[in-house]
Amino acid sequence: MIKNDAWIIEKAAQGMIAPFEPALVREVALPGAAVTQRVISYGLSSYGYDLRLSANEFRVFRHIPGTIVDPKNFNPSNLEPGQLHTDEQGSYFILPAHSYGLGVALERLEVPDTVTVLCIGKSTYARIGLIANLTPAEAGWRGHLTLEFSNSSSADCRIYANEGIVQLLFFEGDRCNVSYADRQGKYQDQSEVVTLARL
Repeated sequence: MIKNDAWIIEKAAQGMIAPFEPALVREVALPGAAVTQRVISYGLSSYGYDLRLSANEFRVFRHIPGTIVDPKNFNPSNLEPGQLHTDEQGSYFILPAHSYGLGVALERLEVPDTVTVLCIGKSTYARIGLIANLTPAEAGWRGHLTLEFSNSSSADCRIYANEGIVQLLFFEGDRCNVSYADRQGKYQDQSEVVTLARL
């Protein structure tokens, strides 16, 4: 069963999401000013939670002639760091047209043993051609999610840091025999940096 806002608040108080915003944030106060600025929403919704993109790191795949991207033998030189830009709209990374990039969630998750989380894209970004990969966080998973994005449009795309980027949906079921933590999954306890493909 998909879990609602009351359940998410209860579990967040037990450490499931940190930092936690108990309401959907659509505007923030500008530092040192008496005005607010609209942001891409983040925080608690009716049946989910909208994560923010961390400003710590963003990486973009680049083409290196003669190389192949191999998930069994990943070459980090296929990724280049994305520069964090800032203007009056906020801080952002640029994902070039028809390219793929990796970012990381600002919030840290600690998924309960009876829950699996699905991470899906936000419609605000989907409507400009940015596709967020559907990512699961299994029962017992802990850490900052590495997020995967594809820019399917023919224009470069701004991806705003410290603002909403993906939505989490929480599904609860019977306790599993072996959780992600029990089997010591290879992506357990990711820090707030991009985690590359592992075998």
